[in-house]
Amino acid sequence: MSRKQVSEYNHQFPAVRGIQAGRPCYIAMCPMRLIPKIFIFDEDEVPPELRAQRILNKSRLPALTSYLLDNVDDYTLSAITASINDQVKFEPFADTGVASNLGLLSVPMDAQILINDGQHRRAAIELALKENSELGHDNIPVLFFIDEGLKRSQQMFADLNKHAVRPSDSLSTLYDHRDPCSAMARYIVDNVPCFKKLTEMEKSSISNRSIKLFALSSIKLASRSLLRKRAKDPISEAEMELATRYWELVSKSMPDWQAAEKREVQSAELRQNYVHSHGVALHALGCAGADLLSQLPTAWEEHIGKLVDIDWSRANSDLWEGRALHHGRLSKARTSVALTANVIRKTLGVRLSPEDEALEESLNQ
Repeated sequence: MSRKQVSEYNHQFPAVRGIQAGRPCYIAMCPMRLIPKIFIFDEDEVPPELRAQRILNKSRLPALTSYLLDNVDDYTLSAITASINDQVKFEPFADTGVASNLGLLSVPMDAQILINDGQHRRAAIELALKENSELGHDNIPVLFFIDEGLKRSQQMFADLNKHAVRPSDSLSTLYDHRDPCSAMARYIVDNVPCFKKLTEMEKSSISNRSIKLFALSSIKLASRSLLRKRAKDPISEAEMELATRYWELVSKSMPDWQAAEKREVQSAELRQNYVHSHGVALHALGCAGADLLSQLPTAWEEHIGKLVDIDWSRANSDLWEGRALHHGRLSKARTSVALTANVIRKTLGVRLSPEDEALEESLNQ
């Protein structure tokens, strides 16, 4: 069969025609069952300079595939961007007016349609369809361009990814309504007065001029450690209330936090001069709290008040250097969190585990 005969057969998509940088483009809704069949990705083991995409990172696929399968009634996929290396035909619904840019886009079946952006979405869709074919009836938007060669395709990839910015962990926590730990963090902030006034809900790092003291993402991480939860683990209402009560009592045992809440001291001053106003301390409070709840399940509330005995000043280098501080700078490393938590454990009367004892010995050496 000749190419001319093959080209007589087309994929047809309802589409909207537009112009970008003087070039025609088309946005269409494509049934997901067609995605693996008609969209290809340049996966050949060729040098990067001869490709128009990055190599597929297969480690990303399980999470994205599970997202589709676990949320068949409530998922969101952004558009795929693709280039067509052949002539297309657009038949508008009208000759004039708005409808002149609405019509049917015909793409030859033998045309090569190369994905410029969205190769992981395509691969995840293919895997998800193998387990749930009903997803094939759903649609995903596709932005089509006409292929103008490798150089143009590489530039498209660079342009599409140049300004992409991953949202902060705090903003993701604020907006994620599927993750139980995110829901817990939001609940704690809403119900612990100190956190409600002093938590940065959008950014994961706090500027020197901010009146906030904590990041929502730090509260989430610390609370996960408190309840010993992994990502996506379910959290009961009782556990959420327990975590809220814990942080409420912790905040009442932190005079500096109370002063910041009442605007009696500047948050920036606390961050500059004290360890307790940083994520490493919050995380350590969560880790130490987990042991406190485990070892003293009925009497833990009586011990929280002992936190006032800790000298949190960064000037107290004899205590904090090598723990929360390394050469005078705050550290969020796992070992730093564990060694900071050991100070809290000892103050609260919590036994150290063999691992924690070993850390103490290595620090002393």
